[in-house]
Amino acid sequence: MERLDATGYLAAPGFERPLFGELERIIEAHGRLIIAAGPPQDVFWAQNVWLEPVRIPIASIADGARKLRAIQRNWALFPCVCIRRARLIEERLPHVSAKPIDFPAGAPAAPLGSWTLVREDEILASARCTSPFPNGEPRFVEHKVGPPSRAYLKLWEALTLLGRRPQPGERCLDAGASPGGWTWALARLGASVLAVDRAPLDPAVAPMPGVTYVRGSAFSIRPPHDGPFDWILSDVVCYPERLWPWVEAWLDSGACRNIVCTIKFQGSSHYGPIERFASVRGSRLIHLWHNRHELTWFHPADPGRLR
Repeated sequence: MERLDATGYLAAPGFERPLFGELERIIEAHGRLIIAAGPPQDVFWAQNVWLEPVRIPIASIADGARKLRAIQRNWALFPCVCIRRARLIEERLPHVSAKPIDFPAGAPAAPLGSWTLVREDEILASARCTSPFPNGEPRFVEHKVGPPSRAYLKLWEALTLLGRRPQPGERCLDAGASPGGWTWALARLGASVLAVDRAPLDPAVAPMPGVTYVRGSAFSIRPPHDGPFDWILSDVVCYPERLWPWVEAWLDSGACRNIVCTIKFQGSSHYGPIERFASVRGSRLIHLWHNRHELTWFHPADPGRLR
């Protein structure tokens, strides 16, 4: 077994290009898994980071499974090449439950390693990874009736990774709320939600207990006239250049305890003031599994929980 002086970065499907653009000292790539020399780099577009990659030569399927089990119990396969052979190795490893999370249940606590076959006789593996979910892909027990869209899954993922959530009675601002997926999720937690959007809320969401709807621009809600809020949450569709001054005003005011914002991009190179968000002390900017061409920004964030 050879310990690599490198780190592995797994991109979400379709987002390999922005991750390639962020990384320095790339030495190899295996599909969506990019290996770069040196310790972990501060990147935004990695779905999971392999912190201790090793090369493991194997003589057979049984040998591959035996060598992985000798390192630790819990492993998640990232299928890349020799997929049938990899699946046969996977069958010989201890079963890892990947049942969907029934939110607000928390993320799995057990360590989870990642591995892949890069050749028929060689495994690339890391016993330590940043995500507690297989390949950084959290799955939830979904609600087919109630939420007006699947956007609530994005918020559930964000709050699960953050390790805290709005509590009953806490005051939340949902900026850009329509049709109301995030408002629905917040109201189910018992929070008091001010939902602001030019478009109306879904008729099933508007009458939920604790929900107040205001028709207008999300950015019209500003300190010092409005607030304070325990949580500001924004999935508003706008350019990052417009979102940042509004967020900055709330940060400067001190009138909000927690902020979770989706930062949306147009095209492959339009990343706007991304570094301004990333430079805020105590914050974190990451790509969620349920994000599309967007990142999610948390403030404040526990760096031990959010990669």
